[in-house]
Amino acid sequence: MKWTHILLSLAAASLIFPLAGCNKEDYPKVEQGRTIAFNKDTREVTLIHDSAMDPQKPVYDVLPPSAFKLPTDPAETGPEPKPGQRMKLDTEKKIIVIFDTKTQKMVDIPITILDLQQSINREHPLVYDSEAKKAKKFPVIDREKKAVTIYSSRQRMLCTFSIPDEYLSYPESTWDAGDEVRLTYRTPGQALRFMNISKTDIYKR
Repeated sequence: MKWTHILLSLAAASLIFPLAGCNKEDYPKVEQGRTIAFNKDTREVTLIHDSAMDPQKPVYDVLPPSAFKLPTDPAETGPEPKPGQRMKLDTEKKIIVIFDTKTQKMVDIPITILDLQQSINREHPLVYDSEAKKAKKFPVIDREKKAVTIYSSRQRMLCTFSIPDEYLSYPESTWDAGDEVRLTYRTPGQALRFMNISKTDIYKR
């Protein structure tokens, strides 16, 4: 199945409910959010719902997280999702919002901005290795300086900031943004169709 077909099917599922005379129970529901965990063995993805459903200004804030098994049919499944617990980086308020896997809660962590580069696209030398022809790896953790460097392609921003001591032992994925995913389902916990929005460019299909 082509990705354009999957995308159109997912979009149609979100629009079909308002049709007069339709039984909502007969149609699949749509879930969209950011991946915070993925179990390769059980093929279960856990995500935080995007309550805004706005690709430019997403709001990942719905708890508890939602968990779904991926479709068994490879034709209905996109690339496996990369997990990450970073929900938001706000350089104006100087906070980073994470999903804390220890407490299962959202946490606003105060940060000190050490360096901020803006208007950085994906091909910028600071974030892309032209010789290797691949993106540089982020986040970068410097535990001696208590600093984290992340690149946000959506915000077009490369930022280095220091974090409080109590978060220095947290895993690298804490500071990484998980893939944005969208899926349809009828039975809670089992996806009918799954799309990895972050890793899918329908215009190249």
